[in-house]
Amino acid sequence: MRLDKFIADHTEYTRSQIKAIVKKGGVSVDGKAVKAADMQIDPQKQSVTVNGKELMYREHTYIVLNKPEGYVCSTDSKDGATVLELVPEELRVKGLFPAGRLDKDTLGMVLLTDDGELAHRILSPKRHIPKIYLVKLDRPFEIKYVDQFKSGMVLENGEKCLPARVIGVENNEKWAFVELCEGKYHQVKRMFAAVENHVERLMRISMGGLEIPEKLGKGECIELLHKDVEKLFLPLDFEEFCLKKFVIFSSYLINK
Repeated sequence: MRLDKFIADHTEYTRSQIKAIVKKGGVSVDGKAVKAADMQIDPQKQSVTVNGKELMYREHTYIVLNKPEGYVCSTDSKDGATVLELVPEELRVKGLFPAGRLDKDTLGMVLLTDDGELAHRILSPKRHIPKIYLVKLDRPFEIKYVDQFKSGMVLENGEKCLPARVIGVENNEKWAFVELCEGKYHQVKRMFAAVENHVERLMRISMGGLEIPEKLGKGECIELLHKDVEKLFLPLDFEEFCLKKFVIFSSYLINK
């Protein structure tokens, strides 16, 4: 692979910027400064450093972000601050985008990647990747919601939802967990509105079998290993998972 292509794929530098950095002696391969940006390298065997920072070879980048409120899941800043602004410089690569969306005022798990094929697998309606949300309600949870969500409710505008799962939290009557296998616009909020309740705060805590790391603070992100990415396509035990996670994740919604 050409050196300048490797650097361009693993940083935000343009080809012209890379040439300028090389000219100033800012790029080294295996510890030796290089003079040609178009030299051939083996990125899996050779070490490349740019302005003192070593670039780690990766075919694709996968990042889990704990999105705070106020950020949009977009690559375009015209709608406000984007989730990409929360990614530290050392993890930024060209083509990074959020694989799926969360509302601006919703917290929690967002997957960022430059792997379009994986994103397609996740977002394909045929896959039905389950996503679990923790919900803070305005009024107490009612047991009748379980059957209403399970039956595939009809929203106010006539849209039919796929069957979903919901459970309340024992001794915490205004809290609930919801598992969806689709992603309609404002779906969790609209489903609770359909049963005459209101969502005060909302956090996504898992996608497939991949859960948000417990110690990942708001606005923080972590790069995933490739073996962890495959957890997206594995199931979680919904009720068991929720019972274990309430104390941990409810704190995110209580402490603004």
